Amino acid sequence: MDSKPTVLVLGGGPDAEREVSLVSSKAVAAALQHAGHSVNYQIIDRPTIQEMGLWAGDVVFPVLHGGWGEGGPLQDLLEQLGRPFVGCRGRAARTAMDKMATKMIASLHGVPTAPAAVFNPADEGCPLGEMPVVMKPVHEGSSVGVHICRMLPQWQDAVRATREDMRRHPDRVYMVERGVLGARELTVGVLGLATDRLGCEALDPIEIKPSVEFYDYEAKYKRNDTVYVTDPPLPEGVKGKLQAWAKTMFEAIGCQHLARVDFLLDREGGLWLLEVNTMPGFTDHSLLPMAAAHRGRAMPVLCSYLVSLAAGSRSPRV
Repeated sequence: MDSKPTVLVLGGGPDAEREVSLVSSKAVAAALQHAGHSVNYQIIDRPTIQEMGLWAGDVVFPVLHGGWGEGGPLQDLLEQLGRPFVGCRGRAARTAMDKMATKMIASLHGVPTAPAAVFNPADEGCPLGEMPVVMKPVHEGSSVGVHICRMLPQWQDAVRATREDMRRHPDRVYMVERGVLGARELTVGVLGLATDRLGCEALDPIEIKPSVEFYDYEAKYKRNDTVYVTDPPLPEGVKGKLQAWAKTMFEAIGCQHLARVDFLLDREGGLWLLEVNTMPGFTDHSLLPMAAAHRGRAMPVLCSYLVSLAAGSRSPRV
């Protein structure tokens, strides 16, 4: 009998990042099959707990991105079912999806992050005063709804667009963050269990060099001219800080199995935390699989390793 657990891979979901989830989940399902797992692949919207209870699989791999699929509700259902699954529990998922909460945790643990405030649509002026600032949703990923404001007219355009978006999505909250423009964009993948005696493992940083000014949804998932540099040359001490702070955030939020932690390196050499992603993408443009491959952990090996963590049968690092 095959000793490898069967895996229920979930893709889709009701969130704005459904299209990315479909691509990621298909890649994960294919990788697990290549690694010798039996896979049950389900495309979902917002299933009930009863529906989910009928789907076969020893371990669930929910490859969803966005508020419902990555931000706690799906994780709560899986916990209620008592099914082992890849990724963090509901509480940690909610915390990481909340960019303001993530910033507060970073500040408590000495990880620098740019000043920010929640946007009130009743206000005209910028809560942070001077430009540049970045307007973005508190609970979305993949650069959904992001506006870069260098000057007052751009701020006014962002306010109009944000008010309209909030009318269409009454539950959506926006924040305003001090803009760190012209910075190098860096990300660090983290794997493992924060509570494990071996600790979690920070992968080598990846630098993102988009051909456009802003690394938006198109640049992340559709364009082919973004350059990714694995383990790029950095000023002395920066790589160590990136990896240490990525592990700090992983542990402080309570992540499990995997996460991707994003930073900016400004022109003066300062590092600034952007956000923590608890279910990073698994597309051919995605950064966590890229960093794992750099360490010799190809997609089938990476995905099978994550399943082993969720199943509680952790194998040594490869």
